[in-house]
Amino acid sequence: MRISHYTCSVCGAEFSETETQYVCPRDGGNLTVHLDFETAAVRPNPNDILESREASIWRYLPLLPVEDPGYHNTPLRQVGWTPVYRPQTLQQELGLHRLWIKDESRNPSASLKDRASALVTARMKMTNQEVVVAASTGNAGAATACMAASAGLRAIIFAPRTAPQAKVAQLLSYGARVLLVDGSYDQAFDLSLAASDTFGWYNRNTGHNPFTAEGKKTAAFEIWEQVLRHLPAESEALRVYIPVGDGNIISGIHKGFQDLLALGWIERLPVLIGVQAEKSAAIANAFFTKADAITPVQATTLADSISVDLPRDGLRALQAVRATHGHYVTVPDEEILMAIPELGRAGIFAEPAAAAAFAGLRKDLREGQLNPDSPTLVLCTGSGLKDARAAISAVPSAPIIEPTIQALMKVIHV
Repeated sequence: MRISHYTCSVCGAEFSETETQYVCPRDGGNLTVHLDFETAAVRPNPNDILESREASIWRYLPLLPVEDPGYHNTPLRQVGWTPVYRPQTLQQELGLHRLWIKDESRNPSASLKDRASALVTARMKMTNQEVVVAASTGNAGAATACMAASAGLRAIIFAPRTAPQAKVAQLLSYGARVLLVDGSYDQAFDLSLAASDTFGWYNRNTGHNPFTAEGKKTAAFEIWEQVLRHLPAESEALRVYIPVGDGNIISGIHKGFQDLLALGWIERLPVLIGVQAEKSAAIANAFFTKADAITPVQATTLADSISVDLPRDGLRALQAVRATHGHYVTVPDEEILMAIPELGRAGIFAEPAAAAAFAGLRKDLREGQLNPDSPTLVLCTGSGLKDARAAISAVPSAPIIEPTIQALMKVIHV
């Protein structure tokens, strides 16, 4: 689908596709991509998508700002169409009658970030770019490296030296050039921008590149197909719990639902609830104080994927929640860790950032902010294998026993 124009999230100015590549040239605000179907007389037909046999984000090509990237039979073609579960154990434990969990760990590099990186890779092929650069605590970098490897492109990733070793190993395994920065994620982000300007590398950074949100919006399209279409017309609006760090996932999900509303495929927007760690809550702080600007914090949460001092898409993340009459909730690291084995008992292995969304739901339920009858979906954004150290700290140690029945009988009760 052809791009109509960009709009700035700060000043609202419009720009053509040729006027700017990344952010607003006036104030540096994040850009939102607008496609021709918003005003075109002939619009995409939902039946074409519903009848598609493509089990990936590429089933939504009529709603995306890129061409088909090709590369069939590669991980690039396996992004998206992740499962939605209705875990009976959690529904019964929580007393929630309509609970869904969308498991993004099934993506090729095991996180939702593959959606953004796949779109960026397709954009690179359209514009003849060969080198992509990104800053990441691990997931965005792994997604970028995985998609780049699938398309034969070079990836250069800046990560803070504190990034989990499993994530760094994943980056290196995909053949990316990995540079560990002796500083924070925010410093790595700034360095990647400078490197992009200096060497002409294509910058994939969250929020800075407008196509990241266009990739992440595909999760909203899948939620529409998998859940929204099947809710009764008289049902209360779906509530979607989303972990928030930089803010690009929740702004992308919001953009996807806005597209569906503009097309007339849904009649109202779902309610978006952003969940931040208490120790990385810059956007939530702005929501609580009714501010229109994001004040940086010193993030120290163990949930590395949402540990951000200055959210790079914070304003749109704030706007997304306000526009859908949602809210923000903050959770302590202790409750994030507790959520990992809770999800695990339903067969879902989540990293801390992904578990934060479930911890937010639990807190809302405990404080009376969630009606047990409300249709509710939790977006589980990444695999627990991304941060094995956190998972180990969240569960009791396994006992070591002698290889005898007598030793077994001392520790097990049947």
